[in-house]
Amino acid sequence: MAFKHVAAAALITASLIATPAAVSARPKLTGEQQLAKILEGREAGKPVTCIPLNQANDTQVVDKTAIVYRIGGTLYVNRPTNADKLDSDSILVTKLFSSQLCRLDTIQLHDRSTRSWRGFVGLQDFVPYTRVKQPAAPAN
Repeated sequence: MAFKHVAAAALITASLIATPAAVSARPKLTGEQQLAKILEGREAGKPVTCIPLNQANDTQVVDKTAIVYRIGGTLYVNRPTNADKLDSDSILVTKLFSSQLCRLDTIQLHDRSTRSWRGFVGLQDFVPYTRVKQPAAPAN
């Protein structure tokens, strides 16, 4: 009888140990999939050449794809040249020559752990994405 309890306990322990591996085995989203998830429920507007960086609340790097700047309720997506160098673990070093971040400005990339230089990206137009307005419910 004691053997059954030991076997059952070993089986339960083995399943608990295996569970984290199964959870972490989920495939990682590609950069395009990550960006689509960020932009879900939003629609693209007319691209602009500059944004006021001092008004940006948040900046998010999408691996090998884009940089997303949040200004108020609008997300501005920039798909820079050399986007394959973008990594969510990179530090973005931006040197501004005015209060705006513009097309053709460059951003240096530094490794977060070693602080070493990893390359740069060249900005392109910024595409604004705003929330899609939901149609009003019909009046009864």
